[in-house]
Amino acid sequence: MKQAVVVAQVPVSWDIEQNLRYVREAIGQSRAGDLILLPEGMLSGYGDDLSPLDDAARAETVTRAADAVAELAERRGVHVFCGSLIRDQDAWWNAALYFGPHGERWHYRKINLAMGERGRLRAGDQLAPVSLGTVTVGVQICRELRFPEQWRHLVDAGAEVLVYLTHAANPAEAAGVWRSHLISRAAENQRFVLACNVAEPLQHCPSMIISPRGEVLAETSSTAVEILRSTIDLDQIGNWYLDQRRDLSHL
Repeated sequence: MKQAVVVAQVPVSWDIEQNLRYVREAIGQSRAGDLILLPEGMLSGYGDDLSPLDDAARAETVTRAADAVAELAERRGVHVFCGSLIRDQDAWWNAALYFGPHGERWHYRKINLAMGERGRLRAGDQLAPVSLGTVTVGVQICRELRFPEQWRHLVDAGAEVLVYLTHAANPAEAAGVWRSHLISRAAENQRFVLACNVAEPLQHCPSMIISPRGEVLAETSSTAVEILRSTIDLDQIGNWYLDQRRDLSHL
């Protein structure tokens, strides 16, 4: 079975209305049935300085923006994964929001927070994929790229495609490392990896579409808006390497 996928690398700021305009433009270029990715913190805004979360009105504005994206996804008949900080239980969380073509909603809350997020955001405690009906998707956010056991857990739980949303713009990171991690996550799990970073001059991780063989099907590190489109063949997914794993508990 084939699935059309779109990775929309766009800027993210603390201006929610501006962020929403980028989302509308990206979804506006979609076709019915597309699976669309947008970066970490896309709706709410995101950055090293999280003090904008002190604005009491921001939570309500984020909620209205999410409702607008949900309506747009339903109208266009598309699947959308979109990053946002969300307010719930008197706390802020770093989340990936899913909006479906029939009004479906789901979210994943980042379980492995960045050091700068700790004490400011609350960590999630659930790691499970979501079924879109035609494909099952596992989601990871930003620094969770460095923890392959989380990706393997999602695959063991049934994920067929691995979606990765990030706001990776740290010049202190060594060039090429995160790109290599993304290719490894695809090849070692024999799953497609769809990765979406922010359009940002300091980015240290490209936006990519990678096959289960580790082949890069599309890639950009542009500082400008860039839309990657591909059609992936889910029949390429397999467990040949996974089935060869050894039981090391006795070692």
